[in-house]
Amino acid sequence: MPEEVPVTGDSTGTRAVVLGGSIAGLFAARVLADAYDEVLIVDRDALVGVDGPRRSAPQGRHINGLLARGQQIMEELYPGITEELFADGVPTGDLAGNVRWYFNGKQLKQQSAGLVCVAASRPMLERHIRERTEALPNVVFIEEHDILGLETTPDRSRITGARVQRTGGGEEEVIEADLVVDATGRGSRTPIWLEELGYGRVEEERKKIGLGYVTQHYRMLADPYHGDLSINPAASPQVPRGAIFTKTDGDRVELTTYGLLGDHPPTDQQGLYDWLKTLAVPDIADALQHAEPLDEPVAFRFPTTLRRRYEKLTRFPDGLLVTGDAITCFNPIYAQGMTVSALCALTIRDHLHTGASPQPLQYFRDLAHDVIDPPWEMTNMVDLSFSGVKGDRTAQVRMGQIYLKLVQKAAVVDGEVTAAYMKAAGLVERPDSLMKPALVLRVLWNTARGVAGALTGGGSGQKRPAPVPRPAQSDRSRKDLIAS
Repeated sequence: MPEEVPVTGDSTGTRAVVLGGSIAGLFAARVLADAYDEVLIVDRDALVGVDGPRRSAPQGRHINGLLARGQQIMEELYPGITEELFADGVPTGDLAGNVRWYFNGKQLKQQSAGLVCVAASRPMLERHIRERTEALPNVVFIEEHDILGLETTPDRSRITGARVQRTGGGEEEVIEADLVVDATGRGSRTPIWLEELGYGRVEEERKKIGLGYVTQHYRMLADPYHGDLSINPAASPQVPRGAIFTKTDGDRVELTTYGLLGDHPPTDQQGLYDWLKTLAVPDIADALQHAEPLDEPVAFRFPTTLRRRYEKLTRFPDGLLVTGDAITCFNPIYAQGMTVSALCALTIRDHLHTGASPQPLQYFRDLAHDVIDPPWEMTNMVDLSFSGVKGDRTAQVRMGQIYLKLVQKAAVVDGEVTAAYMKAAGLVERPDSLMKPALVLRVLWNTARGVAGALTGGGSGQKRPAPVPRPAQSDRSRKDLIAS
């Protein structure tokens, strides 16, 4: 159990308080622990020692992908944690070399790109990060407390703490703090609190995507992977249904299948099997003929993406920052949330100056420009390729959609293009890395080659031969991949 501490502060040192014990909150607490004498993490759930999905995080029952850049940051903040996860039974592979990606019904050519996949379930990943955070001597968890609001100076120019109450009742108490970080996710009340304090309304961008997905776990009776880690047919405008079918911890396979614009998978078993037969490729439906379900299908709905534009405010109180989903909720299909939370933590670290509090508006501007803009613009472009998604299809968006389709076509026949594409999708490189002249030429050449092959009856139009099992990756090569 965590140490019992009074929430009303009499700390003689500096204190930071993180509202929310999600992965975003844990990453934030990790960087704050290097700058503050004490870091308190407040959450309404029990956290320490919890193995399964948390009540306040229903998405924890579904696939939550940590992109390659997220793995790199996690390893930087918690050295050795990647190997700890692997030792706990988490499978691994390369995002471009060991994942069977399908776009528009065509498999991308696989090629190792040095992009580590950590195929952990969300509860497993969160537990390991939480245990490493808990081990920090100046971090304390305040569990099972509801967050009621913020405390300020009389002139409301600075946040001085947070008001909390033990879940289920009790007296309202104040946690005094030099810095408060809101990591409470999509339901963050910071915009409401700011208005109540006399600050401007936070501008929000929303895009209705009508996403719904269903997750189920299986024990495989036959191997459909043949050396691969995951089978991922992506949704397309022609077939707006997709899935991720991945090995995960516990010697299980985790399936999350999804549909857009209100076209959602069913949760009855036979209906789910029938749905999977409508995907662009038959791999998953075929594999599940040799699988034993371990639980019931569970649904989740995600109606709109959301971005809060704190960087556009002209006034903001000192002593308060916001991170993770509390700022931006991406389309979960692209698995960017946890990785962007890790990048937010690095941005917080960049703004922690010795002897001075972060400047919130400068933090929000840097976060918007350096962290959020690139993936937000890229996924907005992809979302708008679905005709039922409403939005501004500028000339730049349309040109980007055309080029991205060419990249995907070229990647069917060229592993170098696949590797470059996955580095951008994994947030290791910025999306504009796909516009490097040498890669553009490669894309155009291979697109033409693929078209020519299809016209002559060859190329990517041919039936793909059965995959050959690959030798297991050695411990030495796996550690080299992590270190890279």
